[in-house]
Amino acid sequence: MSDALLARMLDVLTPDIVANLKRAVELGKWPDGQRLSPEQLETCLQAVIVWEKQHLPTTEHSGYIHKAEKEGEVCDDPTAAEKPVKFLH
Repeated sequence: MSDALLARMLDVLTPDIVANLKRAVELGKWPDGQRLSPEQLETCLQAVIVWEKQHLPTTEHSGYIHKAEKEGEVCDDPTAAEKPVKFLH
């Protein structure tokens, strides 16, 4: 599929159409019961991902997993290297 064709397709997608595409991907079939071909599945999934990236915040993307910080777990703590190590017997 050409980039121009994909861009035109994405321009006409509405939230309702995207919801229907997501449902088809989830079930593996169209609303009439006909199974999606592997190519249709891939195209629908790509369209949903690109549309969500353009129109939704990251926290609303399909498959988004929120990872809350655990207490005491800070990756960017500049003093972490300066803390002494304690050995327990």
